[in-house]
Amino acid sequence: MALKQRFSIETNFSMASMTDVIFLLLIFFMITSTVVVPNAIQVLLPRSQQQAQAKPITRVTIDKELNYYVANANETEREIAFEDITPFLQSVYTADPDIFVALYADESVPYREIVRILDIANQNQFKMVLMTRPN
Repeated sequence: MALKQRFSIETNFSMASMTDVIFLLLIFFMITSTVVVPNAIQVLLPRSQQQAQAKPITRVTIDKELNYYVANANETEREIAFEDITPFLQSVYTADPDIFVALYADESVPYREIVRILDIANQNQFKMVLMTRPN
């Protein structure tokens, strides 16, 4: 009789606590999945409500004819080939690792051209700011 009573106690457990644990795990994963942000290049549109707060010193400009221009500090912009942008930015970065590079792109410039410049910044760990005009 004692063996039968002992057996019934072991097999007669409540599933309520297991259901509570699974429910709490479900809530946890639902909340944490909304916090995860995918790695993506974040760009501002050509027109925005606020200007960038960073103080960019180095500038890369793309005009509507897809000509590239670069300048550092108080220099005037000079035209440059796309292949020479990376060496220019690396030399500026070597002199000052805390620089911000400002990208000025005409709103008619294709998105792929902007991404090419952003890729250069990403590969070399430069801090890039996409400049916009106020509304």
